[in-house]
Amino acid sequence: MPYDRTVKPAGTFDETVEAVRRALAEQGFGILTEIDVQATLKAKLDHDMEPYLILGACNPPLARQALDADRSIGLLLPCNVVVRTEGGQVIVQAIDPASMVTLTGNDAMAPVADEAARRLDAALAALAESSA
Repeated sequence: MPYDRTVKPAGTFDETVEAVRRALAEQGFGILTEIDVQATLKAKLDHDMEPYLILGACNPPLARQALDADRSIGLLLPCNVVVRTEGGQVIVQAIDPASMVTLTGNDAMAPVADEAARRLDAALAALAESSA
């Protein structure tokens, strides 16, 4: 089962990161965490790699609903969105919120996952449309 939703927008890495931030904000997501994997691996291991940024996106009302249904769901929050490059192409990937239902087996999580998926899909669609 795929656990991601992926788009390949046009534009540079930095342009795409800003577009991702805007698209997520338009869907009610804030960025709680940001991990620059490229910089971290360089600093800690002197390892060079392509740009790779993990954005921890959170929609507080959806997070509350998920936590009300299952306090352990915090293990899967926030919804991670990755902006990375591969072969000169910028790739944006978001976790498929349905994985919360699949991993937990908790059907009460389905409405939250559906709404999160709708919002993440809208953000990704906006990125794809803006590059068309």
